[in-house]
Amino acid sequence: MKRWGIITLLLSILVLANCTAGGIYIPPTLTPLPGQAQTDSGGESSTSGEKVAIIETHRGTIRCQLRPDAAPKHVANFEELANQGWYDGHTFFRVEPGFVIQGGSPTDNATGDIGYTVEAEIQLPHNKGALAAARTSDQVNPERRSSGSQFYITLEATPHLDGAYTVFGYCDQSMDVIRQIQIGDVMNRVRVEEQ
Repeated sequence: MKRWGIITLLLSILVLANCTAGGIYIPPTLTPLPGQAQTDSGGESSTSGEKVAIIETHRGTIRCQLRPDAAPKHVANFEELANQGWYDGHTFFRVEPGFVIQGGSPTDNATGDIGYTVEAEIQLPHNKGALAAARTSDQVNPERRSSGSQFYITLEATPHLDGAYTVFGYCDQSMDVIRQIQIGDVMNRVRVEEQ
């Protein structure tokens, strides 16, 4: 019996050792926090294969690390529209200082509708720089399905939105550009690349 107890203990240690990233324990059922890259055996960050949205404006380039692990349908939808050039030439039609910037409407206003919605994938928090999908209100949309094209980026952490909207990426490394965006600024070119 003692032999099986020792084997079980050793297996438990091995399992726990495989669930760490940068020395921080991450239970296997949870995803790492934004910006917390998995590490390889050498201890250096591994960034290959990550999807990055690149939004070029005349004020600079916004780069957003996408999270297909948490919102695969939203990332796939955004990537398809972006890489077809759908967003190119559309504007940021809403800017609320200290809150959000919003764009992606086919009519460049809040009521623009691309003609379909995306199933809710509400998991990630609204940290500063969160990239999330806009949607209609609960009264007409109790399933909280997202707009097929409209998105917003938070200018500050907005925890009151957590649990209500789908976050599908983080743009926190581009806050200097995001904070300069004004109503009517054009998205010259939007693409999703794997890096």
